[in-house]
Amino acid sequence: YRVSTDKQVDYDDKSQADIPMQRRECHRFCEKMGWTIVHEEQEDGVSGHKVRAENRDKLQIIKERAKQGKFDILLVFMFDRIGRIADETPFVVEWFVRNGIRVWSTQEGEQRFDNHTDKLLNYIRFWQASGESEKTSMRIRTKHLQMIQEGLYRGGLVPFGYRLEHLGRTNKKNQPVRDLVIDEQESEIVKEIYHKTVSEGWGSDRIANWLNDRHISTKRHIAFWRATSIRALVRNPIYTGRIRFGDDLSDPFEHLRIIDDALFEQCEQMIRQRSPCKSSERIGNLRSTSDGLLTGLLFCGSCGERLCFNHNTTV
Repeated sequence: YRVSTDKQVDYDDKSQADIPMQRRECHRFCEKMGWTIVHEEQEDGVSGHKVRAENRDKLQIIKERAKQGKFDILLVFMFDRIGRIADETPFVVEWFVRNGIRVWSTQEGEQRFDNHTDKLLNYIRFWQASGESEKTSMRIRTKHLQMIQEGLYRGGLVPFGYRLEHLGRTNKKNQPVRDLVIDEQESEIVKEIYHKTVSEGWGSDRIANWLNDRHISTKRHIAFWRATSIRALVRNPIYTGRIRFGDDLSDPFEHLRIIDDALFEQCEQMIRQRSPCKSSERIGNLRSTSDGLLTGLLFCGSCGERLCFNHNTTV
């Protein structure tokens, strides 16, 4: 059994049916055929289009059990659960058949290799599945790009400084959905973080400690900020009103803006100037999370690389 994402998907979409439905259909099929299930494997959130067979642990377990003669039939809900890579998956299926394993799908029957036509149909099936996966990815990407250009919330963790509210919008099933709005209390903290970074020269560790000392909770309601959280916050374009999807940014939405463009760019420039890998260009303080004195400032006389800090504790 396999699904490409960890989320539940529509039962009506049989090409991406969820795990419980796949399992139920396979059990019914085995009962009808008089087969005994001796072993089951499932992959959660594994793309059959992007992840090759050699990197799929569950598939490798099944192949190893096939070599050991642990089963006679490999049953899947649909053949594309084995994979969707046109230049690989047909040969994975053929490998099982050559090793004495019959390969069946509850929806498509048995995949045979009795003649040249069988091999050709096998290749065409997975070439088509690969194309469908690419088209699905394109449709999803287009939908997400459309959503960010409309300023709509796509799901996931709400950035610090915002909250979700019902503003009267509904989805295609006429169910109310929520949108991002600025949280007035948290947005003031965001502004203070940018101010301390740009105007007072505070680093991420110092800001994190400052927030923790004041018992200001993170968006996950965990009262402990980390430097990495601060760096992610000050580099997130959402605070300029721009929604990001991968490398794409929306136009700015003023109702989502907390920080002006000039301050955001100042902060970004300061972070770049502190970066250890930009030593020749750096004019600000060196950013380092190491406990070692002069870390990143001393260089090896042989190779020219920066010396790093390490320690060993012997009990």
